[in-house]
Amino acid sequence: MMKPRRVQVLLILAVLSFLLIHFHFLSCNINVPVEEKPSPVHILILSSWRSGSSFTGQIFSQHPSVFYLMEPAWHVWVTMHQNNAKALHMAVRDLVRSVFLCDMSVFDAYMSSQKKKSDLFQWETSRALCSPPACDSFSRSDIISAGNCKTVCGKYPFSKVEEACKTYSHVAIKEVRFFDLKVLYPLLTDPSLNLKIIHLVRDPRAVFRSRENAMADLKRDSDIILGPQGTEAEMGPYNTMQVICKSHVEIYKAGKQAVPSFLKDRYLLVRYEDIVRDPLGRAAQMYRFAELHFTPELQKWVHNITHGKGQGTQAFDVGSRDALRVSQAWRMALSFQKVEKVQNVCKDAMDLLGYQLIHSEEEQKNMSLDLLSAQNSS
Repeated sequence: MMKPRRVQVLLILAVLSFLLIHFHFLSCNINVPVEEKPSPVHILILSSWRSGSSFTGQIFSQHPSVFYLMEPAWHVWVTMHQNNAKALHMAVRDLVRSVFLCDMSVFDAYMSSQKKKSDLFQWETSRALCSPPACDSFSRSDIISAGNCKTVCGKYPFSKVEEACKTYSHVAIKEVRFFDLKVLYPLLTDPSLNLKIIHLVRDPRAVFRSRENAMADLKRDSDIILGPQGTEAEMGPYNTMQVICKSHVEIYKAGKQAVPSFLKDRYLLVRYEDIVRDPLGRAAQMYRFAELHFTPELQKWVHNITHGKGQGTQAFDVGSRDALRVSQAWRMALSFQKVEKVQNVCKDAMDLLGYQLIHSEEEQKNMSLDLLSAQNSS
């Protein structure tokens, strides 16, 4: 039999050998770099009503890497409509931050406990909510129309919104309820966010004409901006435009000057008129800014959606249209008296953003004739 002392020595050697092997593998593992999942990119399309923001939102929504929501702060304004826009800024900002982080419990404050995915405002405009895991009827690589989605994807639980959000590399939100870029500074300095802001503007005269066509749809929002008394008088629509134009000036100045270092390379101004004149070029610019690849399928979709025959008369309608013609339709639809009033209340914004003033009825008539001639020859 083996002597006890010899057995002890062998046991000690065995333990020491095990420990040496264990620490060797541990030190090797420490030196091996861990492959980290890239941080999500958060994109805020910041605009105002009737500025082409629904279409611009779709440029992002249809991208297979993007989880998109259209105006989630609609729920804040509907629930808290007795407040003014400035008072609602904090609640809107907090909701936007939660959505960027895919924490959809924030909607509990604004929606029924029995909520479904289809209770989200304009949910069907989000391709991500029309494809797996939010809906099994389409592929994630499909270009999906809102109409087709609404027909088959509505009866899914609300939990699918958060589940889907967490599977994307980019989260994009289109929002029209911010009037001051400084409100967003806490999000731009938040280490849990990688926020990029696309500031979309449109010729105020075109916005005014479009708002005239959608006045009933916009009444509650206008009341929150000005107060119910401020919207009723003849100057009500112009007063609303004045607030909107002033907000664009302030946002532009804060974004372009980029005095805070955290704004550098995180603000992009885009004019809707430039998008419709060069859809592929501007879409490519926005995708580069957002760190997204412009696939051939998306290039084809962007071209087709902007070169159709539709007129885009429905609110939130982003069907195929002659986008350039629609963008200039105000020139023939607005009287010079209305043009002059809009220019008076929005002059600073028009000067800053590069929109040419019209100085007489004759000048507007000649511009309209030139536009009509160009349209007929195209």
